[in-house]
Amino acid sequence: MIQRIQTVFLALASILNLVVYFTPIYDKAMSDPQLWIGYGLAISLVLPMVLNVFAIFLYNNRTNQISWIKKSALLQVVALGFGVGVLLSLGGFGTYMWDEGLGSGLIFLSLIFQILAMRYIRKDEELVRSMDRIR
Repeated sequence: MIQRIQTVFLALASILNLVVYFTPIYDKAMSDPQLWIGYGLAISLVLPMVLNVFAIFLYNNRTNQISWIKKSALLQVVALGFGVGVLLSLGGFGTYMWDEGLGSGLIFLSLIFQILAMRYIRKDEELVRSMDRIR
C-alpha cells in the first residue's frame, strides 16, 4: 500500500534533498575552487533522493525496502558530512551563517525522515508477522 506514513516520510526526505540545491550552502560548495567538494555534495544529495523514490515503490517487500533505505541513509550521512564540511570551511558561526546552516539542517532533517520511515516499516513488518502467527 503506497499511501502509508513511511511513503510520506520518504517523499519528504527526497523533497528536502531537492530543496538543498536552492540554498546558499550548495552555491558555496559549487563556487569552491576544488570542484570535488561541490560535485561530492551534489552526487551525495541526488543518490539518496533517487533511492528514496525507488524505495517507495518497494512496499510489497518490506525487508528489501528497509535495506534500500539503509543504503540511502548511509549516502545521506555522506551528504551531511559534505554539508557540515562546507559550513565549517566558511568560517566562524555567526548571524550571517543562518542561510548556510539551513542547508545542513535540511540534510539532517532528511536523514531523520529516513530513520522514521525505517521505523514505521519495521512496525508494519512486525504487525504482519503477528497476524501470521494468529492464523
